[in-house]
Order: sequence, then structure tokens, then C-alpha cells
Amino acid sequence: MTPQARALLPFVLPALLVGVGSSLILLLLSLVAERLQDLLWDTLPDAVGVSGTSAGWIVGVLTAAGFVVGLIVWKIPGHAGPDPATLGLVDPPLPVRVLPGLALAVVVGLAGGVSLGPENPITAINIALAYTLGMQAMPRTPAAEWVALAAAGTIGALFGTPVAAALILSETMVAPDPRPLWDRLFAPLVAAGAGALTTVLIAHPTFQIDVPAYTGPHWGDVLSAMVISTAAAAVALCAVYAFPHLHRAFRQLGNPVLMLTVGGLVLGVLGALGGHLTLFKGLEEMKELTAHAADHDAGDLLLLAVVKLLALCVAATCGFRGGRIFPAVFVGVALGMLAHALVDSVPPALGIACAILGVLLATTRQGWLSLFTAAVVVMDLAVLPLLCVAALPAWLLVTGRPEMLIEKDDSGAVEAGHAQ
Repeated sequence: MTPQARALLPFVLPALLVGVGSSLILLLLSLVAERLQDLLWDTLPDAVGVSGTSAGWIVGVLTAAGFVVGLIVWKIPGHAGPDPATLGLVDPPLPVRVLPGLALAVVVGLAGGVSLGPENPITAINIALAYTLGMQAMPRTPAAEWVALAAAGTIGALFGTPVAAALILSETMVAPDPRPLWDRLFAPLVAAGAGALTTVLIAHPTFQIDVPAYTGPHWGDVLSAMVISTAAAAVALCAVYAFPHLHRAFRQLGNPVLMLTVGGLVLGVLGALGGHLTLFKGLEEMKELTAHAADHDAGDLLLLAVVKLLALCVAATCGFRGGRIFPAVFVGVALGMLAHALVDSVPPALGIACAILGVLLATTRQGWLSLFTAAVVVMDLAVLPLLCVAALPAWLLVTGRPEMLIEKDDSGAVEAGHAQ
């Protein structure tokens, strides 16, 4: 066995434990959120004789969710972590005292119909736990190793495959390291594989939507792909530019209870306008949208996309804890279906994949993640060459522009984030 192989072996068991643990925490918090969601949106409205999809119920539940999360942020020790608008998908470990409040906040937000996904806060929880426990068990291990293991395990669990983790980590590993890329990714891939396999065996998750298979590629599809991805990126950039202004407006309210209650009320109004498909993280809703595509005309699809994008911005700036990838994917699905509704020669699978690509490039600024997610949602390898081409003009549009992130300056104040 070579010295390089001997150096990698000690991380196999920790990586397996971190991967499985990351998946179990994700599944546990998701299960609790789903049970609370059933109570709020099915059991309670049935008990009082109203529809869980009525405008009044949507506004009431989301406003109440904002109030409860505001109390959690205000009163529970740790305040559910830093301002979520300042955090990305993978950040330095949080103190353990923050985690109970953060877990409560994300469960209430997910169950309450807030347009955010679980990825950011659950990744933060797993990173904090892996770092704290790992440094006690193997104190000589660099802190970055535990961050990478937990991030990879969680991302693998979220997407049900270790490929997503490898692609994301290849973009985030920026520290100088003389080791080959696969040596650096070895332990994180073990964690990602363990997390993905645990989730798949227990929950059988899938991102795939129900759309006709793509029969191309054709020459005309090349132009369509580039136009759709660039147009979707431009639409998402509108939200990116609005992000710091909305954040500043909510911060003017001062108290987190007031910020989140007002934010919940705004989300409720948006949800009443867009309907139940614009609520929650968007994964199940995008499947429902594509399964009943014939029920939605171009105007309806535009409304769904705009409302969901606005809801994403409001939720992420008023203080709700959650990630932006899942709702952004829903926006991409709606915009891709809109492209097909406007020009029926555009294949639905191609339109949806390219629109997802454009929206994610603008909102995450992660190329590999955007390509991977777009391909996985339509689950059609025939669109992959076109996605690689469509990414080029969309990336030219978004690169160098502000990110959907609020950065802290040296004084601790926050300011609009800029592309690095």
C-alpha cells in the first residue's frame, strides 16, 4: 500500500459515520416538519371546516409561522444562528448552542409553507456537529476536513447521490493543497456516498419530474437552449438585485418577531395570489405542476414563476431559516414550461432543463451544481450537451454581478454581496 493510500484510510470510518449521521439528521428534521405540515394544512383546517388551500388559511398560517420563528430567533439562546441572508450553503461551523433554535426555526418554516428548502440550515447543523465531535475524537485533524465531510454527507443525502457533493466541493475547495483532486475528495465522497445511500434506502427521494422524453438534439434546439437559459438567468437576476433592498427594508423593522411576522404576512399574501403550488420548498409542487401541465396556460405559468421568485426573496431576507436551491428549481420549472407554452416547438424537457440552469446560475453562482440539477430534474442525458452550450451565454450574463448574499463588512454591518 502506498503512503498516499495509508494517509487516506484513517478517514474512511469517520467519513462513513458523518455521512450516515448527516442523512439521519436530515431525515429526522424532514419527518418532524412533514408531520407538523400535515397538522397545519390538513388536520386543523378539516377540524374547523375550512379548506387548507383557501386564501385566508394560507395567509393565517404563514403569518403565524413568521411570528413563531420570530420568537425563536428573539428568545431562544443562540438566536437560531446568524442572519441567514449572510450565509451560503457551506460556511464555517456554528457554535453548538445555536443548533436547537436553528432546528426549531427550520422545522416551523418548512411546515408553515415558507418558500425555502432545508439545505442551508441542515448543512450548518451537520457541519457544527461533525466539527465539534470530530475535533474531540481526532483533535489533530484540520477543521476544514470535518466541514468538508459534513457538507458532502448532507449534500449527498439531499440529492440522493454523491455526485452532487463532488461537484459542489470541487468549486468550494479553494485552500492551497498539493494533493491530487481525487485524494482531496476521497473522504468527502465516502461521506457523500454514505449519506446518499442512507437517504435512498430509507426515503427513496427523487428529483425527476414527469415530462416527455427529449428526442433531440436538433440544430434549432441550440438557439432555443441559449435563449431560454439566458432569459431565465435575467429573470433571476432581477431577484438578485432586489435582494439587498428587501433585506434592508426588513432590517429597518428591528425586532425579529416583527420582521418575521411581517415577512410571513407578505408570504401569505403571495401564497394566496399564486395558490398552493407556490408554497413550501417546491420539490413536490414542481412534480404536481408538470404532472398537470395541461391545466396551466402561459399566463398562469408566468404568475407561478414570479410569485415563487418573490416569495423566495422575501423568505430569505426577512429572517426565515432555509436554503434557496429548491424554490429556485421550481421557478426554473415554471419558466421552462412557459417557454414551451409560448413556442410549442421547444421540447418541454429542454425548456425546463435550460431554465433551471439559468435560474440556478444566477441565484447560486455555482456552475457544476446548476448543470447537475438541471440534468437530474429532467433525467435525460440527451439534453446534457445542450446544457453545456446553454450555460455559456447565461454565465456571461451573471458572472461579475452581485450575488444573492449579504456580506458583513469589517465593522460587522451587512452589505450586498459581490461575486468573488
